[in-house]
Amino acid sequence: MKKKINTGMVLVAVLGILATMVMLMAVFYGMFRRQMMADLRIYALLLQEESPEELMLTGNNMQKERVRITMLDAQGGVLYDNRTDSADMENHGLRPEIRSAMEDGEGQAIRRSATLDKSTFYYAVRLADGRLLRVATEAESIFSIVGSILPSLLWIGAVLLLLSLLLAHHLTDSLLEPVKNLADHLGDGVEITYYEELEPFVRTIQKQHSDIMENARLRQEFTANVTHELKTPLTSISGYAELIETGMASGEDVVRFAGGIHQSAQRLLYLINDIIRLSELDSPREESMTERVNLYGLAAVCVEMLEVSAGKHNVHLRMEGSTCYVQGNRLMLEELLYNLCDNAIRYNVEGGLVQVDVHREQEQVILTVQDTGIGIPKEHQERIFERFYRVDRSRSKSTGGTGLGLAIVKHIVARHQAQLKLESSPGKGTVIQVFFEAET
Repeated sequence: MKKKINTGMVLVAVLGILATMVMLMAVFYGMFRRQMMADLRIYALLLQEESPEELMLTGNNMQKERVRITMLDAQGGVLYDNRTDSADMENHGLRPEIRSAMEDGEGQAIRRSATLDKSTFYYAVRLADGRLLRVATEAESIFSIVGSILPSLLWIGAVLLLLSLLLAHHLTDSLLEPVKNLADHLGDGVEITYYEELEPFVRTIQKQHSDIMENARLRQEFTANVTHELKTPLTSISGYAELIETGMASGEDVVRFAGGIHQSAQRLLYLINDIIRLSELDSPREESMTERVNLYGLAAVCVEMLEVSAGKHNVHLRMEGSTCYVQGNRLMLEELLYNLCDNAIRYNVEGGLVQVDVHREQEQVILTVQDTGIGIPKEHQERIFERFYRVDRSRSKSTGGTGLGLAIVKHIVARHQAQLKLESSPGKGTVIQVFFEAET
């Protein structure tokens, strides 16, 4: 990048130097032409007052100053020329400066000789008696002028180019210094000075850096939590198996230990399934084919499926609402409903109630899962949807929860561009609402 900026600046400088030189030469030559014509006009105005004899005398003197004087009749015939015998000269009536003088009273022209590489400047004026007076002088052409000053121009250009290289290098370092500082101190938490124009770019980079660091922290926590959660049932399985293997368990103990192994294996299986599901939901390539889904019907099926589990926990399930349609992935929505209802059952109290309600309000379909369970303290409510986060770890393990159900719910809600709302009070229960965009 630094090389490209340097190259670009030097290229701009070179083009600027060349353009400046060309414009200066054009301006200089324009001024030169105007000055030459002004001088010739003064000569003509002075000479037109002289008599023929005085004109011939003046013409002879003018040869030393390289000024050519020509007197012509009204038709363009040459009467006198201070350089050439007028008898040998052709009619000048068709010359541009002569024709302009005949028509307008004065005229001028510049003709370049390619052989001599010179330009001749002509100025003609019509006299009161109809005759024409023309004065002319030779000067170097623009190409000759450029050729004569070219070495000086090249030296000036070389000096300017060298200065441009040094300035470009300095400016490039100055421009890139804030970016370099940003790269070097992005994670240091120090104040970084940068250009106002870079503010959107810096904010984006800092946000991405924060997201990366946060994701890294979450992954590290997730790995540690997974290790811990998997270690517990595996330790139980290993301990029970060792007791059976060494013969220390017999009779009823074997049956009890086998039940413990089965329970730990089931917990291990639930954990692995939830971890795999979270990994799938984390992947941007996770397929989410959507269709028009009757959320009320789906919730009713889920409630019916969980009746047995609710009975085991002595919890009553109730379904309310009306037919409402949303656009979504059926399997994900089933998983969302199952996790919310299962959680409400597991963390309820004896004889408690879980009420599931689906209804429409204007352009939204609202899913509500309300329980009369233990509730969630306010300080834990913001983190309850994090992976493996538990308010009461001992109760979570006793109920068989993996600590991943609500994390899966959060991912599914995000996939459907829905909104999630939680209200809870310890000892009074919890209300979780999901707001979907209604499908007509």
